[in-house]
Amino acid sequence: MIKWAEKLYLSEDIKKKKKKVMKAVEKGNLTFEMYCITHATNTDNLFDIINVNELAFSYYTNREIYIIGLAGSKGQAKLLVRDMVEEIYSATGEFHVREYF
Repeated sequence: MIKWAEKLYLSEDIKKKKKKVMKAVEKGNLTFEMYCITHATNTDNLFDIINVNELAFSYYTNREIYIIGLAGSKGQAKLLVRDMVEEIYSATGEFHVREYF
């Protein structure tokens, strides 16, 4: 099951078509390159960057996925993660991602 963050971080190319992209992700109707940023499955990490097409695999369909960000490329996803980490650290002085979101 996919859950969306209230404050969803988006790369510039996704902002214009946010609702359309979100519906496509939920339905699994994606064949183009797009990446989602989620809480890390390994608690030693901060985030996972996942190609949205991977969400169709049974590993993900049997889990709750909390999407914090969407980007049109892996490079853009990395830039979003950088911005998110900077924001979290500026606001809290720490890197407690799950508590922040």
